[in-house]
Amino acid sequence: MAEEGGWNTIESDAGVFTYLIEELGVKGVQFEELLSLDAESIQELSPVYGVIFLFKYIGEKPSSTPRDGKFDSEAPENMFFAAQTIQNACGTQALLSVLLNKDHEGVELGPTLTLFKDFTQGFPTELRGEALSNDPTIREVHNSFARASPFSLDPSLRPPVDPNDSDLYHFIAYIPHNNTLYELDGLQPHPISHGPLVPPASSTQTSDQNWYSQQFAKQVVEVIQRRIGRYGESEIRFNLLACCRDLRLRAQEMGDMVLLERERTKRRNWAWENALRRHNFVGLIGEVAKGVAAEKVKNGTWDEWLKGAKERAEERRKKGRGGDEMDLDE
Repeated sequence: MAEEGGWNTIESDAGVFTYLIEELGVKGVQFEELLSLDAESIQELSPVYGVIFLFKYIGEKPSSTPRDGKFDSEAPENMFFAAQTIQNACGTQALLSVLLNKDHEGVELGPTLTLFKDFTQGFPTELRGEALSNDPTIREVHNSFARASPFSLDPSLRPPVDPNDSDLYHFIAYIPHNNTLYELDGLQPHPISHGPLVPPASSTQTSDQNWYSQQFAKQVVEVIQRRIGRYGESEIRFNLLACCRDLRLRAQEMGDMVLLERERTKRRNWAWENALRRHNFVGLIGEVAKGVAAEKVKNGTWDEWLKGAKERAEERRKKGRGGDEMDLDE
């Protein structure tokens, strides 16, 4: 757990994000990882309420114009957009940027997020960010999905965040809102508009009810591809999650028992993985090491085993691998 008032880093994982929003009280929604960057993969999950993109953060000087799209300083009043005011909160902030901008039938925000949305209605972006950062319920749920650590560090001893750190990553959200593709990034002063969602020439709103989701998928892929293009070819550490309707509900409506069982199995796997993330295994590892050592002493092979471990550690040191871990194999 984080120190009081702090936020821990969470993983960009569909299981983490899905169970996080469910613990906040959201119903009828889940996240799916997109393994390929193409419009078809997004459309297959329709309806998609937005996508969350994780990328290596490259510090940029403040500018009056974004590198892609344009700032919308007069964004719709009903749009939820919050400034990021605290480190490590960007994952939850991105998913809220999707959920709090959606009013879809079948999507229930639950009392926690409904109250937060109503409370911050009309707040300026900075105050919304402060309200999010200081919301104890949202922070507690967020931190419950961080990997367990046996160590804690006094926050006053932590070095300041270096924006040029090559290991800094950032979450942002892309959503369709008022027939426009928006990028919501809490580190930017305003929402970024990437243009209107225009139906294909061969279809109209009345003849093709899917044009809106199709055009969102097409345009958001183009925007993300341009962003990825700013990096070198060696950079492959990106992650894309789609926020969509609970696929179990779709399977039940279609009567597809194969899909339903597959989704139920996926949920069980997610629950198991999240339980492992929350568990601190240091005590277990210590007990295993003590058990192995006791067995070596009992059968008289302790000295030989210890000598071998030291020799292997020395070999690794000479090869530049470093490390002093023990080999627990027989």
